Amino acid sequence: QVHVVESGGGLVQPGGSLRLSCAASGSRLSGYRLAWEWYRQAPGKGRELVAAVTSGGATDYADSAKGRFTISGDNAKNTVYLQMDSLNPADTAVYYCKLTTTPGLFGTRRDYWGQGTKVTVSS
Repeated sequence: QVHVVESGGGLVQPGGSLRLSCAASGSRLSGYRLAWEWYRQAPGKGRELVAAVTSGGATDYADSAKGRFTISGDNAKNTVYLQMDSLNPADTAVYYCKLTTTPGLFGTRRDYWGQGTKVTVSS
């Protein structure tokens, strides 16, 4: 079984920075392609995709994150990071990472979610 854990959240003032980490463990990771996504959910709002990185290293960002957030994966360590700069109160949310494992072109893709880490941007 695969276990995913986020860390790095906390309280930061507007304009500040945080780096979130998400680490995965489990025997199923061996020999599988790994793709990562970061989501966030603000109070009273739905889940929002923030950033994604494929097993080949291609990245994509929500418009609200472009130019401020950077996603990077270190698959040798089974870890993904989200560097967040120029934070503002609208970024306040619980941030979740999702790991997708793929055994092959026609293999069954499976998703694994972390428990989330809270980010609060406030003066």
